[in-house]
Amino acid sequence: MTVAEQPDLFAAESQALVRARQAFASEAAGADHRGVLGELIAHYERLMRETRRLIGRSDRAERDMQQMNRGLQQLALQLQHRATHDPLTGVLNRGALIEYAGGVLRGEPAVLLVLDIDHFKGINDDFGHPAGDAVICAVVDCLKALVPAPAAIGRVGGEEFSIVWPALAPGQAAGVAQRLCDAVRALRHAGPVDRVVTASIGAGWFARGTAFEAAYGRADAALYQAKREGRDCVRLDAG
Repeated sequence: MTVAEQPDLFAAESQALVRARQAFASEAAGADHRGVLGELIAHYERLMRETRRLIGRSDRAERDMQQMNRGLQQLALQLQHRATHDPLTGVLNRGALIEYAGGVLRGEPAVLLVLDIDHFKGINDDFGHPAGDAVICAVVDCLKALVPAPAAIGRVGGEEFSIVWPALAPGQAAGVAQRLCDAVRALRHAGPVDRVVTASIGAGWFARGTAFEAAYGRADAALYQAKREGRDCVRLDAG
C-alpha cells in the first residue's frame, strides 16, 4: 500500500480542525472566544504533527525490524546448512547423515549403501589434492543424479560416502548399488586425471527398528568384502 493509499488516521480530527478554523474566522465569535479557539487550534495542529511524525517513525522502525528479522532468518538457515552439510560436496555431513538415517530406520525399512572411491590416495598423490577434490565432486554429482529424495547422500569420510534409501524392497538393494557402481565407472574426469575412477559399494536392506550403528557396520563389512575381492564391484550384507 502506497502512502497515498493509506487511510488517514486523523480524518475525524482533521474535520474538527476545519470546523474550528471556520468558527475562528467567523465574525460572530467574540474576541475572548477567538483567542482561546486560536490557541486550541495551534496546540491541536502541533499535536497532530507530532503524532504523525511518531507514527511515521514507528512504521519505519517496524519495516526495519521486519527486514532485520528476514536477514536473521536467512542467516539461521545458512548456519544450519553449514552445520549439517559437507562444505566441499554439499551433501550431508557425517553427523547429519547418521541422524537422518537413524530417523528413517526407526520408522521404516531402508537400504543402506556404503561407497568408497577406489585407490583415491593414488589420485591425490599423482595429480594433487585439487584434482582429488574435483574427482570427489564429480562422483557426488553423479550420485545425486541417480539418488532421488527422500533418499539422502552423506559424506562420512574423505572419499567414503553413505546413502540411506527408504521405500525400497529387499531385492532392490543389489540393483540400485550396481547402477551407482556402473555410473561412477562411466565418468570421464577433467584433466589432469587421465584414468578411470571406480568405486566399491557395500549394501544391505535393513528392517524397521534396526539401529543405524548395526546397519552401518554390516554395510561397511560388505564394502570391505568388495575391496578384498578386487574393488569396482558391489557386495551385499550377508545377514
